[in-house]
Amino acid sequence: MVTIRDLHFAYRRKAVFTGLSLDLEPGYIYGLLGRNGTGKSTLLRSIAGFLFPQRGEIGVMGYKPGKRRPAFLQEVFLVPEDFYLPPMPLGKWVYTHAAFYPKFNHGKFRQIARDFEIPASARLDELSYGQQKKVLISFALATNASLLLMDEPTNGLDIVSKSQFRKLIAGSLDYTKCIVISTHQVKDLENLIDRVMVIDEGRILFDQAMEAISDTLVFRLSFDPEEMARALYSEPSFRGNAVILPNTDGEDSQPDLEMLYKAVMLVGAPLNLLFKKKKIN
Repeated sequence: MVTIRDLHFAYRRKAVFTGLSLDLEPGYIYGLLGRNGTGKSTLLRSIAGFLFPQRGEIGVMGYKPGKRRPAFLQEVFLVPEDFYLPPMPLGKWVYTHAAFYPKFNHGKFRQIARDFEIPASARLDELSYGQQKKVLISFALATNASLLLMDEPTNGLDIVSKSQFRKLIAGSLDYTKCIVISTHQVKDLENLIDRVMVIDEGRILFDQAMEAISDTLVFRLSFDPEEMARALYSEPSFRGNAVILPNTDGEDSQPDLEMLYKAVMLVGAPLNLLFKKKKIN
C-alpha cells in the first residue's frame, strides 16, 4: 500500500529524513511512536502528499502523493494534529466535504457522531477542541478511505472518548485498508495496533509486529535478582521491578507499549539484535 525508499527531507537547514525506507501493508493498524518533533507528522504529511521529498520515492497504491491526483485523494484521509474548522453548521460542512469521497457513508458518520455525543445541530466554531477532533475522526472513518493517517488523534479526548476511539478504529479495519496512528501517548494505542514503529530524529529505531514482540519478549514484575541481572530493560515500580526479558520459554505475556518504547529509546540495539536472532533461528 505504501512504499518509501531513501526518503530525504529537510526544513531549511534542519534535516528530518536522510534515507528513510519503509513499507506499510493493507490489513494492519500501525502505531507510529515517538517524541514530538522527531518526524512523525512530517512522515504522515509526506505520505498524504502535503510535503514533497527532496530525494527518494514515495508510492501509495501506485500513485505519487505529491501529484495529488483525484483518484489518490479520494482514497487517503489525514487527521492532522493541528487543524481549523470553519464557522458553519456541522451538517453543511459534512455535506460539502463528503462529495470529494465517493465511498462516504452518511449513515456511518451519523452513528459515529452519536457514539461520540456530538450534537447533530452543532456549529463547528462553538465546539470545544476535543469535540472538533471527534468530528474529524468521525468524518475520516465515514470516508471509508483505503489509507487513514491520524496524527495524535487522542489529543483533546477524555478517557471515555479514548476508549470509544479504540473501539471505532478496531471496527473500521478490513483487509483492504491501512491505518497509521502517530502518537507520543503510548498507552492510548495498547490493545489496538498490529505493528509498532518507533521513530526518533527521522530514523525508524524499531519496527515489529505485536505478535513478534509477544513471541520474543516477556513483560512482567520481578523480585528475582537473577532476572534483574539478565533483563534487557528494567524500571522500579510500586509493586516491584518491571522488567523486559528475552522470551526463552515461549511464555505468554502482554506487551507493555510504554515500557517497550522507553526500552527502545534507551537500549534499542540489544532489543533489535534479539529480534534478528529470533528471525534467523
